[in-house]
Amino acid sequence: MAGGEQAAQALAVPICPMAEGAQLPAYAYPGDAGMDLRAAEDVVLRPFERATVACGFAMAIPEGHAGLVVPRSGLAARHGISVVNGPGLVDSGYRGEVKAVLVNLDAHEAFAIRKGDRIAQLVIVAVPPVQLVEADSLPESERAQKGFGSSGVS
Repeated sequence: MAGGEQAAQALAVPICPMAEGAQLPAYAYPGDAGMDLRAAEDVVLRPFERATVACGFAMAIPEGHAGLVVPRSGLAARHGISVVNGPGLVDSGYRGEVKAVLVNLDAHEAFAIRKGDRIAQLVIVAVPPVQLVEADSLPESERAQKGFGSSGVS
C-alpha cells in the first residue's frame, strides 16, 4: 500500500439468523460505514406512528464495541421515516434479536414496510472503557459553558 497505509483488520462479529429467509446486514457499497438492516416482518406505519420492527438476526458484538442503529437518509428525506431512539444502541452483551424502533414523521401518508425492505443502518463502533473521576473543577476550554447554538448558524 502507498504511503505506509495499512489495511484495517475487519472486526469479526458472530451473527445468527433468527427468521426463515432473514437477510443479514450488509454494506451497500465498499467503504460504507453502515450496513443495511432489513425488515423481517411486514409493518404499516401510519402518520406519527412508531413500531419496533424485527430484523431477523441476533449477534455478539465484541466487548469494547457497540452497534448503533441509525436512520437511512433516503427514507428520512423521501418518507419521513426515522429511528425514534436514534441512534438505537446495541450493547456488546445483548444476544436477543436486533430490532429497529421506527417512526413515521410524515403528517399525511402511511408508510408500508415489507419483509426484506431496507429500514435502517447498523454502524459498529469502538467504545473505550470510561472511568469517571470526581473533581472539584474542570480544565478551562474555549467553549466553556456555552450551550445549544453557541457557535451560531453561519
